[in-house]
Amino acid sequence: MNNDMIVKMGEEYVMNTYSRHSYALVRGKGSYVWDADGNKYLDMVSGIAVNNIGHCHPRVVKAIKEQAELLLHCSNLYWIEPQVQLAKMIVDNSCGDKVFFCNSGAEANEGAIKLARKWSYEKYGPGRYEIITALNSFHGRTLATLAATGQAKYQKGFEPLMPGFKYVPYNDLEALEKAITPQTCAILLEPLQGEGGVHQASLQYMEGVKELCEEHDILLMLDEVQAGLGRTGELFAYQNYRIEPDVFTLAKGLGGGVPIGALVACGDAANVFGPGQHATTFGGNPLATAAAIATLTVIIGEKLPRQAKGKGDYLKEKLLSFKNQMPIIKDVRGLGLLTGVELSIEGKKVQDICQEKGLLINCVQSKVLRLAPPLNISYEDLDKGIEIIGEALKMVCENK
Repeated sequence: MNNDMIVKMGEEYVMNTYSRHSYALVRGKGSYVWDADGNKYLDMVSGIAVNNIGHCHPRVVKAIKEQAELLLHCSNLYWIEPQVQLAKMIVDNSCGDKVFFCNSGAEANEGAIKLARKWSYEKYGPGRYEIITALNSFHGRTLATLAATGQAKYQKGFEPLMPGFKYVPYNDLEALEKAITPQTCAILLEPLQGEGGVHQASLQYMEGVKELCEEHDILLMLDEVQAGLGRTGELFAYQNYRIEPDVFTLAKGLGGGVPIGALVACGDAANVFGPGQHATTFGGNPLATAAAIATLTVIIGEKLPRQAKGKGDYLKEKLLSFKNQMPIIKDVRGLGLLTGVELSIEGKKVQDICQEKGLLINCVQSKVLRLAPPLNISYEDLDKGIEIIGEALKMVCENK
């Protein structure tokens, strides 16, 4: 089928939950994708920070093929070898002690919310259940993670929201401290807000948050669904700071494109759940964990976090060089290869021009261009993307 046929069929049969582009992607390799009409695009969206090692990495493809011939699924009533191996890899390379596997970032965050409440209930009894999150945060689309998300636009129409959440300004330690009460059991934060416009937590802020958690005996939980797995220049985003969380969540980049999420817990938090208190049918299944082992092996073995740091610095420097000639650029920020270009105008026009020129980027918060290329993207392809973005910005400035 061509693009028009797929789009027409999709509009008829698929729920309208996304503002989709007018073409269908059918193939990917490395940093490139192709649509159904054969058009080629440099992909700096990466499935929204999913394809951290590019599309269809040969090690991931091989792992999926081999596992598909052995065992696709079995219940978590039994031990699953690749699940155990993947858990060990995560623990060996992080502050974590135990891992719970699920299917998505929202599910991982949902598990973290349950864990925090159960941890506090076991230690202090009922009534200590509130979780503090940040304004402009994004933690998922389930009812609990929607309530945890500090953005009213995502919550509209789904009220009443699940109780037990408070929102405070991001990077404001004083506001956070004032929000803590005897009912608080945890603080849930993104080290780098991706959907919220690519805002990074400061070192001083994160250290202060950790101190508050220790002082009040509440859990520090970090949502690394978008920022983890090498994206920020470290294997795990918390490693950019001089702190260790009690809980952190992973998803997106973990499976190389195969859906998988992980809830990683440390210390006492790692032993909160007992049999029957939390579960998932498909979480940690043989196929997904085999793909994730291959993905994590590539990220660690090819030192992709270090590459992300160097390439991210390069990308920001080049984009900042446009600022004097393009007054619509307000800021360029980010960490590693998660970069935001804030504009003074709506960003959709720039996004659309880039697309027409063969580059995929996306826009968040209406005015922030979000760039999340594969961590192993070449400098040649980075330069190509930068050149197209520069051309698009220039066109918009001239026709503003």
